[in-house]
Amino acid sequence: MQLYEQLKASPRFFLIAGPCVVDEASVMREIAAELVRIQHDLGLPVVFKASYKKANRSSIDSYSGPGQEAGLTALAEIKKEFGLPLLTDVHERAEVPAAAEVCDILQIPAFLCRQTELIAAAAETGKIVNIKKGQFLAPEDMFQAALKAGANQRVLLTERGSSFGYHNLVVDFRSFAVMAGFGYPVVYDVTHSLQLPGSGTTSGGTPQYAAMLARAAIATGKVRGIFLETHPQPSQAKSDAASMLPLKELRSLLEGCIKVFESLTEE
Repeated sequence: MQLYEQLKASPRFFLIAGPCVVDEASVMREIAAELVRIQHDLGLPVVFKASYKKANRSSIDSYSGPGQEAGLTALAEIKKEFGLPLLTDVHERAEVPAAAEVCDILQIPAFLCRQTELIAAAAETGKIVNIKKGQFLAPEDMFQAALKAGANQRVLLTERGSSFGYHNLVVDFRSFAVMAGFGYPVVYDVTHSLQLPGSGTTSGGTPQYAAMLARAAIATGKVRGIFLETHPQPSQAKSDAASMLPLKELRSLLEGCIKVFESLTEE
């Protein structure tokens, strides 16, 4: 069974998790090892995510990643050692072929979700395409974004919050139902929706609400995947440190989501 079908067929939900950007090898391995244990113990399909480059940064001094060649090499090593499928961002058409050689899911960042040629190029590789809903976009507009994938309709649609005034995001839970109505698996990006964007030279965040919002999203019955960024020591993360979930809290967050999911199936 191909990965897209495996994710759709998950009896509960699936997990996409990892650091924001490719980190030190020891950090990457620690996160991947815990994800493998979670996959085994909790029975959740797991995808390892990390970006080799983050094009959208708060300031010119913000760390943007090791670059495509070094980043993809590091991701390939994780896949070889731990057997986890991979997700990474692509920002330009020129990046797509190399990323597709290594990764199973190509992610269209939120600020690029209307870029027709980028979505089409990612889809033409035959890989799964995860399109993040822009903070400026209504959920009903994501149907047109998905259609840009053309014949390859292995598409995921991800909610990561909408702009709520300056330096804040809010999640409209109706968006889960709207996007699920298009027939694509809907993913909730927990930690990015808890960012406080552009708060000075780095983005802030409120990760203390991650478990609560993850459970609430699962309770809608419309979310098929949970996406979050995690790190053994968030304060030392190279990117998005303020919104990162501590790795030690990941299992309990997921166990809470499973309890909510099972309560839905018992009704």
